[in-house]
Amino acid sequence: MRIEDCYQEMGGDYADVSARLPSPTLIRRFVLKFPEDASYAALCSAMDSGDRETAFRAAHTLKGVCANLGFARLLESSSALTEVLRPEAAAIPESASALMEQVRGDYQRTVDAIRRYREEA
Repeated sequence: MRIEDCYQEMGGDYADVSARLPSPTLIRRFVLKFPEDASYAALCSAMDSGDRETAFRAAHTLKGVCANLGFARLLESSSALTEVLRPEAAAIPESASALMEQVRGDYQRTVDAIRRYREEA
């Protein structure tokens, strides 16, 4: 599997990331490290415990990582969740649950594509 195939499988934008990070070696290194990033685990934990502020920060961090790496599909869902969590409130808005499920699915698709890439590269 080529890195471009990995991006296609995850719904990413390889052209976007290669314009920002012109070294394929650098792109590969960052992509392979993505599953180790703690922001998704922090987001899940904060959502489960109802901690809106921490969930917002984690979603915002995940969004930023996805933007930098060109993970378009996960960027879209994490961005939508970030915006729902952005307003200061005592609790997580009800609308965040469906968005979190979309983030979970997109995250899993992204990580699965990266694992296949690692195995087949």
